[in-house]
Amino acid sequence: MNHELTMAFIGGGNMASALASGLIGKRCGASDVHVVDIDEQALSRWREQGVSTASAADETLSTRRVWIFAVKPQVMKETVAQCKPFLRPDTLVISIAAGIESSTLAGWLGSGTPWTRLVRCMPNTPALIGAGASGLLALDGVSDDDKAVAQLLFKSVGEYVWVENDTQLDAVTALSGSGPAYVFLFLEAMIKGGLELGLSAEHARKLALATLRGATELAALSPETPAALRERVTSKGGTTAAALAVFESQGFEQTVQAAMRAAFDRAGELASDFAK
Repeated sequence: MNHELTMAFIGGGNMASALASGLIGKRCGASDVHVVDIDEQALSRWREQGVSTASAADETLSTRRVWIFAVKPQVMKETVAQCKPFLRPDTLVISIAAGIESSTLAGWLGSGTPWTRLVRCMPNTPALIGAGASGLLALDGVSDDDKAVAQLLFKSVGEYVWVENDTQLDAVTALSGSGPAYVFLFLEAMIKGGLELGLSAEHARKLALATLRGATELAALSPETPAALRERVTSKGGTTAAALAVFESQGFEQTVQAAMRAAFDRAGELASDFAK
């Protein structure tokens, strides 16, 4: 067990809980984790795990090698200001606050010069069950050791990729950050379609969930592209071909890409708002 991995979660909500549960007992002890949150109920749940807690930033932060900011973007600036006095030169800062660019964060954390020992991350909600997809962006001050720590953290809740800049992280936001909502919408539509065609609610839900899960697992395990797998299921003049023809006539692919573009653009707008 690596007891050098000491962490502080600033914000103790669901995502922080997911990350901590992936690490406590495996990569660090409960005593290596400190949580700062204003919600006493949340802190009480953390204390049950043997974790130290505080309702405000204090000296304990300076004893933790890694800080993970997991607060809402709206309160990020003031939260950073409260924690900043306890920042040490060897502290690795990781932010999972959506919509705040790395340069903005680096400015808030820095004194005179930007704080570049910083990793900005975009996770998604399936991380809560260890099936997440996260995009990570490292600034210049992040060492290979720091990168390894960040990878350890996000590998514990699913898959991750490193990107090169904030624009690519906005693309991650549009694809995997917001992506679960697209899948849930498709799932809703399939269930409603099953109901309209005479299936019971229970059967429609069970079949829709199993179909999505099975198809994505097949795509993940198969050496073939999704396009090749789709063609394999589609017999000329058959039922699948009839369904896909409707998707095509309604511009399904273009709609998905336009939706992702809207999410991407909105991420950029939010970033410029927070930068002000």
